[in-house]
Amino acid sequence: MSRSNLEAVRARIHQVCARVGRDPNEITLVCVTKGVDINRIREVVGLGITDIGENRVQEAREKFGLLTSLQATGNRRQAEIRWHMVGHLQRNKAKHAVRIFDLIHSVDSLDLAQEIDKEAKKIEKIQEILIEVNVSGESTKFGITAEETFLLAKEVSKLTSLRLKGLMTIAPLVDNPEKVRPYFKALRELRDEINQLLTVNCKLLTLSMGMSQDFEVAIEEGATMMRIGTAIFRSETRNQSTETR
Repeated sequence: MSRSNLEAVRARIHQVCARVGRDPNEITLVCVTKGVDINRIREVVGLGITDIGENRVQEAREKFGLLTSLQATGNRRQAEIRWHMVGHLQRNKAKHAVRIFDLIHSVDSLDLAQEIDKEAKKIEKIQEILIEVNVSGESTKFGITAEETFLLAKEVSKLTSLRLKGLMTIAPLVDNPEKVRPYFKALRELRDEINQLLTVNCKLLTLSMGMSQDFEVAIEEGATMMRIGTAIFRSETRNQSTETR
């Protein structure tokens, strides 16, 4: 079932890209595997998935070890997997996070950024991160305001073991994806404004936005990275979202 679901998601990505004149190759599909067992993850990796997203550090640690072992003993060579931390990250988990994740999507404070920088420095790693922005203003969501993002981006750019790649947001859960279009548009405009007004280490290119219920609108508004779990693992997760926290 994962195969047909994944093929359907990829087809939808190509369709919307054709409609708006975008290249599908500039969009990264992050397969979110919260609550998904290692055999299902191995299956989608075999189908060409190279980016895995996890919400919790402890679950990621277990899967990282298992999947690494399975790849090492496999009969055929598979592409190297990039691991994404897409859930809220606590400062006391930063040590483990930098040892697993290639990209941390959920940096929402200078304190957390400094802790990640400290732990990355210990292992001589340049950790790629995104700033999480709460563009909807919902009290139940993590992330900082658009106004706070400018200052955090400026301060993060001073940390030598971090590389700021872009921004991330989680849109409200609604019955009509069109209702979240303004939030995706706002994140894109915020990124463009930061690139125009601030001097950071490099241009911010990544927009991590869009999940199973709204990724097509996110593509139309400029998403370069989408976090999709439920649409891929629907039958295995009994229709519970793998993307929420």
